[in-house]
Amino acid sequence: MPEWKDPENTILIELKDGLVAIELLADIAPQHCARMKELARAGAYDNVVFHRVIDGFMAQTGDVENGNAEKDFNLRRAGTGGSDLPDLPAEFSGVPHDRGTLGAARSSNPNSANSQFFINFKDNHFLNRQYTVYGRVVSGMEHVDAITRGEPPASPDRMISVKVAADVS
Repeated sequence: MPEWKDPENTILIELKDGLVAIELLADIAPQHCARMKELARAGAYDNVVFHRVIDGFMAQTGDVENGNAEKDFNLRRAGTGGSDLPDLPAEFSGVPHDRGTLGAARSSNPNSANSQFFINFKDNHFLNRQYTVYGRVVSGMEHVDAITRGEPPASPDRMISVKVAADVS
């Protein structure tokens, strides 16, 4: 395993093509980062599909209620659920939605983020201060770029496993 700057705030997502490392911005969005680590440590993100992948925009995943390919998978409903934990308050900041940043997906209510997130394929500054940015890809962006497109994709890619780097030996 490589040495990560802050293993407790680094998320490792195994995709079909390889490993994606995400540096969490715990000083910017502490509640969102804590939630991602909690769900990763519980195994909730394992086998969850990318249910909304728009070319030139972003790849969205994290519906732990409906998007798990091995549990109660329902692609028609994927994207409509969250976790059994309470929704999070918005943690908007001046961090821009640049290529490779991780944003919290939510409904029209700014305080409705829960478990879903998206990774920006390109700079999407029109999202700035409207969606919480709480991480950035530090390696493996080429694997994010290879995620199958669609809303939902006919044969969606999934997160094989999601772990906190501090927990991986």
